Amino acid sequence: MADTDTVLYEVTDGLATVTLNRPGAMNALNVEAKEALRDSLRRAAVESQVRAVLLTGNGRAFCVGQDLKEHGEALAGEDEPMRTVALHYSPIVSAITGMRKPVVAAVNGVAAGAGFGFALAADYRVAAESASFNTAFAGIALTADSGLSWTLPRAIGHSRAADLLLFPRKVDAAEAERLGIVQRVVPDEELPTAAREIAERLAHGPTAAYAAIKESLAFAADHSLPETLELEERLQGEAGATEDHRGAVAAFARKERPTFRGA
Repeated sequence: MADTDTVLYEVTDGLATVTLNRPGAMNALNVEAKEALRDSLRRAAVESQVRAVLLTGNGRAFCVGQDLKEHGEALAGEDEPMRTVALHYSPIVSAITGMRKPVVAAVNGVAAGAGFGFALAADYRVAAESASFNTAFAGIALTADSGLSWTLPRAIGHSRAADLLLFPRKVDAAEAERLGIVQRVVPDEELPTAAREIAERLAHGPTAAYAAIKESLAFAADHSLPETLELEERLQGEAGATEDHRGAVAAFARKERPTFRGA
């Protein structure tokens, strides 16, 4: 898939950067943007040269969620606008969470509605000091989508998640870090560099092990300890047989920095 005006896709040194690019609309999601984002993430998942993904937005917003102008037109017409959840939002979140590669979200501004959901679906979130988060859905008489009813309580607890979903409000970056919504907050001007450094570190790391970590964390969220221990046994056996593991142990013995190939 070629770049579109709404989503930019670039691969450099093992890192795929996926950028929402509707800055004039605060990266609101029209059909073109949703399809381009979904397809870009699926592309990153299968391209062998991609070892990590950096997801961000262009301009003063990460993503404010659904383009309500387009949505309003669809409501007034013959379309079934809520089909977009199954066609776009759920597949986008599934592409992020199911990708066997780490995904870093660089939240450069407002992340609302589905934008909030996309950020929480990532494995690591770094936010600019001016960034903010808002569930937004109840404000327009909707329930959560884009995985927020699953990811948000796991990040901050059921009670806090219920509060933010029932009573949508702006959560600034400092509070988001305290709650556990993001792992790191940096000054606005440092965000591009800080986020890229984190993503590049992951891209040069043991990506097969990262894939196993993502799988085990997702599995453990809704399985018992005995079931999780069984999965860990299998995944650890697979990780222990990789060239990355053997090479890292040998490098440790030589007091050298290991080089990871993702195999």
